[in-house]
Amino acid sequence: MKILVNNKEVETAAVSISVLMEELSLPFQGVAVAVENRLVPRTQWADYVLTEGVSIVVIKAACGG
Repeated sequence: MKILVNNKEVETAAVSISVLMEELSLPFQGVAVAVENRLVPRTQWADYVLTEGVSIVVIKAACGG
């Protein structure tokens, strides 16, 4: 299926956020994930079912100020 990750179209077979993060080799720590502009708690990543065309934003934490 095709989804958007940080405004880039991605072809994936992932069925959940957890699987998507592994597939894209993204870290599980120090990041936040929003689906359709709604933050998804890390505890729900494994259960959150992805659908065709969904928009996901992955935000990495940065140090500094």
